[in-house]
Amino acid sequence: MKACILESAGPVETNPLRFSEAPVPDPDTHEVLVRVRACGVCRTDLHVVEGELPPRKRPLIPGHQVVGTVERRGAGASRFGVGARVGVAWLHRTCGICEYCRSRRENLCASAVFTGYTVDGGYAEYIVAPENFVYPIPDGFGDMAAAPLLCAGIIGFRALRVSGIAAGGVLGLYGFGAAAHVAIQVARHWGARVYAMTRDERHRQLARDLGAEWAGATDDQPPDKLDAAIIFAPAGELVVSALRVLKRGGTVALGGIYMSPIPAMDYNLLYHERVVRSVANNTRQDGEDFLKIAAEIPIHTRVQEFELADANAALNALKHDAVRGAAVLRT
Repeated sequence: MKACILESAGPVETNPLRFSEAPVPDPDTHEVLVRVRACGVCRTDLHVVEGELPPRKRPLIPGHQVVGTVERRGAGASRFGVGARVGVAWLHRTCGICEYCRSRRENLCASAVFTGYTVDGGYAEYIVAPENFVYPIPDGFGDMAAAPLLCAGIIGFRALRVSGIAAGGVLGLYGFGAAAHVAIQVARHWGARVYAMTRDERHRQLARDLGAEWAGATDDQPPDKLDAAIIFAPAGELVVSALRVLKRGGTVALGGIYMSPIPAMDYNLLYHERVVRSVANNTRQDGEDFLKIAAEIPIHTRVQEFELADANAALNALKHDAVRGAAVLRT
């Protein structure tokens, strides 16, 4: 099969992914082999490829927003029939027995395995995954449109949940890429008011197009104080920016897996029971709940298509804020 292979991390400007042949993987017990049709390009992929996340597997096929069809089933796999359209997301497998798994917090499992990071992912023509960690793709979404739902969508949805935003509340979104352009649609569906803070005017316009009442730069003063904020951009200084415009008792949720250092801050920014909390991975329940609501709304994703062989170009475009919405590889 054709695949994009990372042998050593490096700046995406050096095109570190090698487009080459790789063996088609065999599904193990209770696994399925999926013929990949589309794979979203995520900022986490960028952190993996450039080495900002510690290397866990080499060589590695990145990618964890996979949409495809079941090609073959391993022994004991019966959840999906051959030909079923499915999605493979970041959370690839957990132990199922630790305190976190037993308390419905499998996203915190210390033995978790992650697609496109600790096991090979979807920048390829085929991928294998445990059937119990695979999602059915709702009708109504094409393959390319569905791919961003599997990480940008799910993580944005979990970030919305932990932020505590409610109908009528004011939500600030810092950074307006793939995750934010999905999260705003859920927030508006819930009746929240949304302000978008992002450095690129093209992304501000997309936010307005999707229902933001106001859009400005990350250090601009929004029209009202925020009830909650979600930071999708991996810039630690935005934590301070968000706290400065957060109401008492509000929450700043950090939606990324990687962030630059958070600057020292005056305690008064945190006082009055303001909360800063991270969002770590997702549970399968998050994914199932999100895909259901995505179909109900329905979510409309804005995608920029790239061929699989052009994965380096897609990552470069993502790094330099040249993608309006989400980048997706077509295989």
